[in-house]
Amino acid sequence: MADLCVNNLTKDFPTRQDPLRVLRDVSLGLDQGDNLAILGPSGSGKSTLLHILGTLDLPTSGQVQLGDIDPFQLAPPQLADFRGQRIGFIFQEHYLLPQLSALENVLVPILAIGRAEPADVDRGRTLLECVGLIDRMDHHPAELSGGERQRVAVARALVREPDLLLADEPTGNLDRTNAVSVTEMLLNVLSPENKMLIVVTHSQEIASMLNQQVELIEGRLQ
Repeated sequence: MADLCVNNLTKDFPTRQDPLRVLRDVSLGLDQGDNLAILGPSGSGKSTLLHILGTLDLPTSGQVQLGDIDPFQLAPPQLADFRGQRIGFIFQEHYLLPQLSALENVLVPILAIGRAEPADVDRGRTLLECVGLIDRMDHHPAELSGGERQRVAVARALVREPDLLLADEPTGNLDRTNAVSVTEMLLNVLSPENKMLIVVTHSQEIASMLNQQVELIEGRLQ
């Protein structure tokens, strides 16, 4: 069995008339170290799929299993713990806190559940070094470029060592040079950590940098 198994996933949204089906029998599987790009036009269901895989939304039917756990069988407190520990998120917007330094922003997922121990701070510094920002770790977001802010967001997503990293248009606000650079950096950082990565993107160039590519059209994977 794959480390991430998605079987016959569907998602409906209620309307005044018939339900709107956004995802139709989506199935996929990934093993540790695999990466996948999901392409598709706006409105095809890409972000909805990512939100379900990240346990931010519930499927109408079907199953998601990460490792040996079906997260949607967990009670809400256990689901929140599962999401925080096992899944990392990178969004189109970096969502850095302006009053915090780069290092403090990286440590936010740990600070949200308690105190950052020395080992956590060391990992934060190591990740900033991996993304080429060790000399900028005391800088605030306003002192960083757009590409640098997104690199901090990548480090933040990895600080709790998640099994699965989900990236929703992570380079959508960057120019081509920075988009390619951030994607290369992301793949280089993930490779030795043997994590799974799913990237939603409109860019064929970015998608081609990942090992696998699929297209989501009218809610179905092609």
